[in-house]
Amino acid sequence: MNRLAKERSPYLLQHAGNPVDWFPWGEEAFERARREDKPIFLSIGYSTCHWCHVMEHESFEDGAIAGQLNRDFVSIKVDREERPDVDRVYMSFVQATTGSGGWPMTVFLTPELKPFYGGTYFPPASRWGRPGFADLLGELARVWKDERPQVEKAAGELLQRLRSVTGTSGRAESEVAGAATLDTAVEQFQMVFDRRRGGFGEAPKFPRPSELIFLLREHARRSAAGAAPQAPLLMATETLRAMALGGMRDHIGGGFHRYSVDGAWRVPHFEKMLYDQAQLVLAYLEAAQATGESFYAAVAEDTLAYVQRDMTDPGGGFYSAEDADSLPPEQAGVAGAHKSEGAFYIWSDEEIGSLLGEDATIARIRFGIEPGGNAPQDPQGEFTGRNLLYTAQSIEEVAARTGRAVDDVVAALGRIRQTLFAARERRPRPHLDDKILTAWNGLMIAAFARAARVLVDRPSSEAYLAAATRAARFIKTTLWKDDRLLRRYRDGDAAIAAYAEDYAYLIWGLL
Repeated sequence: MNRLAKERSPYLLQHAGNPVDWFPWGEEAFERARREDKPIFLSIGYSTCHWCHVMEHESFEDGAIAGQLNRDFVSIKVDREERPDVDRVYMSFVQATTGSGGWPMTVFLTPELKPFYGGTYFPPASRWGRPGFADLLGELARVWKDERPQVEKAAGELLQRLRSVTGTSGRAESEVAGAATLDTAVEQFQMVFDRRRGGFGEAPKFPRPSELIFLLREHARRSAAGAAPQAPLLMATETLRAMALGGMRDHIGGGFHRYSVDGAWRVPHFEKMLYDQAQLVLAYLEAAQATGESFYAAVAEDTLAYVQRDMTDPGGGFYSAEDADSLPPEQAGVAGAHKSEGAFYIWSDEEIGSLLGEDATIARIRFGIEPGGNAPQDPQGEFTGRNLLYTAQSIEEVAARTGRAVDDVVAALGRIRQTLFAARERRPRPHLDDKILTAWNGLMIAAFARAARVLVDRPSSEAYLAAATRAARFIKTTLWKDDRLLRRYRDGDAAIAAYAEDYAYLIWGLL
């Protein structure tokens, strides 16, 4: 068994049984690379990353590929959530040299840690216009052996160019950007705003809550000045509404998935991240304040309920993420069964009929359920015959189509949600990344505290304040040691010196 079995990171532990001779990031690996004069293969990801799982299954569990890695490279595995510093450096390199980035991140380094080749996911054999990982390893091993001077020269030049792009002069800015800069930013958002479907740009669409909060703050600033063009408010609220009605929101259990694969917010990437929940709650709360509409407050409360139920440690801290992948219910207990994306969240028409009885018609109309499945896109063929829930019809439209009173439809939807939630709880759950990160907890503390203040007249207000207080106390008692803040807690172990974002987000949450 490789060295990762001694680690606390759920991501590193997922790879502890691989035939690859993995090292964690550290001097032991660097010294081995220098001593054996081998290049370093650096693989960076996180435990709920779908394509990280794919690459592990295809390549890191493959004996032949593992043999190539063990013979020609020193292999290092990094959890980007534990070590954002390492991730940031090499992500800058990958983005600068390829024009894009993401996880799993694949980077090849000299023993002096200078990157000379990088990318993201590589299939085991060449396809989709990507070189096969096995072929790539062979070619890079050959180049390292036969063309070393060129490799080291290129690595040095790339590193120098990267430093020039990402470095700073060290001189503090003398001025704070003025209102004209804010106006320019709003204009730029207007240029890429999707007026028909909400959001910015084309697929895939990410929630981008910090930008939505900026637009809401711009609306507030302009209103206070007496001039209140509606563009910032409309862009923010229409996007928030589209996300809440679309498939990116979990309409049964609450909370939001990572992003939408398509441009219409219909097909989510099913992973759930704590920092998304926190920032989206803040955006929905500010939308409720700006518009006075209870819809936005209800979405925020639904999201907080999910975090309280499924993402909160008994001690009060908040867990990091839930995976996109899980075992399909029909494969539970089957030897050799493989997880698939969204299996926990999707439904067949037959399931809806058998579970809901007389309420099934309302569920079908409300959530767009179709006999053959309703996924407009199916990137990996995992949604065949299944339905991804989204708000296809309003309550009034459901009432009109069924001849039922609006109150009856509302009552039926409450029953539907409870029944489907109970059925879903019997399915194999997605993997939970139960490490507690200081920075992300700071964001979630801010969200609960803000909710307690904005929704002060709601019965849940006191519970929100209590959740924020318990989490802050948890951080103080477990992640504040010897007058220093630590970044990560898991399974009784607090470690890793905090980064600037940990201090900043936690301070913001406490304030």
